[in-house]
Amino acid sequence: MTRMIDDEWRRWIAENLLLDASPEAVHAVLIEHGFEREQALCEIGSAQQSPYFLAGSRLRNRLRKREWMLSVCGELNGMRAGAARIERHARLSREAFYEQFYFQNRPVIVTGMFDSWPARKLWNFDYFRARCGRAEVEVQFGREADTNYEINQPQLKRVMRFGEYVELVERAGVTNDFYMTANNASRNRTALAALWADAPSIGEYLDAAPADAGFFWFGPAGTKTPFHHDLTNNLMAQVMGRKRILLVPLTDTAHMYNHLHCYSQVDGGAIDVERFPSFERARVIECTLEPGELLFVPIGWWHYVEALDASVTMTYTNFLERNDFGQTYSTYREL
Repeated sequence: MTRMIDDEWRRWIAENLLLDASPEAVHAVLIEHGFEREQALCEIGSAQQSPYFLAGSRLRNRLRKREWMLSVCGELNGMRAGAARIERHARLSREAFYEQFYFQNRPVIVTGMFDSWPARKLWNFDYFRARCGRAEVEVQFGREADTNYEINQPQLKRVMRFGEYVELVERAGVTNDFYMTANNASRNRTALAALWADAPSIGEYLDAAPADAGFFWFGPAGTKTPFHHDLTNNLMAQVMGRKRILLVPLTDTAHMYNHLHCYSQVDGGAIDVERFPSFERARVIECTLEPGELLFVPIGWWHYVEALDASVTMTYTNFLERNDFGQTYSTYREL
């Protein structure tokens, strides 16, 4: 019985032709999947002649021009002295931070900005147990069994006593199986309210109100946040432990294999350039964030984060300058 080409295969044919696969290569794949030679040739020809395909080709060309313009901006930025590393500054002034980094969409590490936080001295496993041990918090579990743990994080939530979670982190080796992240903030902001006074607002860069504007990240060594970009500018305050971070400028988005919303298919912990060859053209900047350091992650920059130790990080988006760019974002779907 002749196998028929359905609409899903027609979509596949059109998509691969638009991605510059040759008609001969597309035809060969169809033959491998059991379609008759003449039928496959007919479908490819129909696709190429379709007014819908021609409209898609025109839109593709517009996108390629925009990608070229972004790539030029990226190459020019990469020619700047010191572009291969993230600058480090001690107690960077508000004016310098905003003019040189925030407005220019450039990352920076800043030291000395929250040395006076009580959290720097007080936060440890015993303190967490004493202050909030009985509070019920939300944690993500089962991450190692789900390769799409970040995308599927709404299904991985579990509620437990904070003291029990602290015990898990304290006893854990290197694992990504459980992690308390910003996605758990709705419940945890209230449950851990007793901790917020230990981490007051960094007024040089952030709006002081509300007092609990930060997001609390807590997990063992080995916890990972896969490559993604955010819809806001972000400030990471590393309180406990160290984190290894890979950053890729937004101008290199074309090389990030962005398949859904703000996620990349590239695994920052095991980069496979055979599977993702275009990634080799991306400018990757690596840093290790130490306790007491701030990292500014500009909006649109791709980042992969891996804890080298049991780690606590506070992140913030409540900058003194506007940070509402996500209001015009609409690409939450498959790309």
